[in-house]
Amino acid sequence: MLEEIIAAHSILVTVFLVFLIGGLFIPSMTAKDPFAFRKASFIYTMVFQAIATMVVFTGMVAMVMGEHGFTLSIILMIVVWAVLMYIEIRKYRLIKLSSVQMPEIHQMLKNAFLQISMVQIMLVAVIVIFMLLKARGIVAL
Repeated sequence: MLEEIIAAHSILVTVFLVFLIGGLFIPSMTAKDPFAFRKASFIYTMVFQAIATMVVFTGMVAMVMGEHGFTLSIILMIVVWAVLMYIEIRKYRLIKLSSVQMPEIHQMLKNAFLQISMVQIMLVAVIVIFMLLKARGIVAL
């Protein structure tokens, strides 16, 4: 049962990473309509939070079922999750409260969206690589 939950966690992390990479296309798909960009950003944020929460939930279930304590690697994953959620909420709030109809602000928001998305992808990728190295015994934490 524990292996199935860890497999589900791994699949969800992969889905999350693919979703983050797919999110890079939102600014280009909504390039001409600033209000479509705002709406797409809202939908993206809601799906982001849903998938991220599923990842954390399966990870916590695996931690409890595997009778693991709060190791440094688990604490690191929780911290990265919290940082990802904070960044995403701030990003959406910036887009929601800005005057997207002004072309220069719309362009600035699209650039910020891409930069923030790249940081989020990097954070998830670093954790995935770290955990793969840990599973192979290369890193011991």
